[in-house]
Amino acid sequence: MATNRKKSKSRSKFRASWRGQLRFGLVSFEVQAVNAENKENAEVHFHLLHEPDHERIHYAKICPKHGEVPNDEIVEGFEYAKGRYVEFDKEELDILRTDQEKALSIDAFVSADEIDPIYFDGRMYYLTPSGATAAEPYALLQAAMEKKKRWGIGQVVFSGREQLAVIRSLDGLLTMAMLNYDAEIRKPSEIKGEFSRPRTTASALRLAEDLISKWQDGKFDFGAYKDRYRQKVTQAIAAKKKGAVLEPPEEEEPKVINLMDALKQSVANAGKKSRRGGKTRATRKPAARRKRA
Repeated sequence: MATNRKKSKSRSKFRASWRGQLRFGLVSFEVQAVNAENKENAEVHFHLLHEPDHERIHYAKICPKHGEVPNDEIVEGFEYAKGRYVEFDKEELDILRTDQEKALSIDAFVSADEIDPIYFDGRMYYLTPSGATAAEPYALLQAAMEKKKRWGIGQVVFSGREQLAVIRSLDGLLTMAMLNYDAEIRKPSEIKGEFSRPRTTASALRLAEDLISKWQDGKFDFGAYKDRYRQKVTQAIAAKKKGAVLEPPEEEEPKVINLMDALKQSVANAGKKSRRGGKTRATRKPAARRKRA
């Protein structure tokens, strides 16, 4: 068994961001989290350079008295008074948590509409079973959650701190998405107080509803959206390598029209597009919407 588990791990081309126990009720099994983000297709990252000599800028951990400090001499400190700290090393903070608290423990199963997307902090991971003994309970939990259409909510120690997470089933896999705590999110009432909301006329509302209806037909194709700015940056890098000078693109000024006329034209254009066929409206309209905004 141990040999098979070792072979299984060695075959994986994905590096685990976290390993630990997944618990629901009295059932517990080991899983590992693989980042769902494909870094190769993510944004282009730039380094900071010193312009005169083109050397890369480095960040150092500096003590005002002793200069650069090695990592093994760094501890964490809580400032309880000006310039006075309570110090902790990583081992001291780690022993405050029990093994059960370090695990990913599902405390509740909820329907998807009970979690507003505003709570998602953007980090997404695939969970896979770690070892042969984890395969059966993993498959059982995934199948049950898929059939009941429920998401699991729990807490996990991740990146050195306890965080809230949601577990859900996706195409035969369990996924983990990190959430912000309720106290970390501003409430809509706080923001709504910053502006006055004008009354919406019935005719304008009907047009807006009609426009939404015309765009909701067909299956939404998430893959139709591309990072166009990343493509432009990649092309600019290639051009700069050849010594080219970048020129700003010519942009047509948007035609200014009033709200009602804009809605009427949008509804008419959506109708014409739908009669021409081709791609679904959901995959074609975002660019046009942004142009009119």
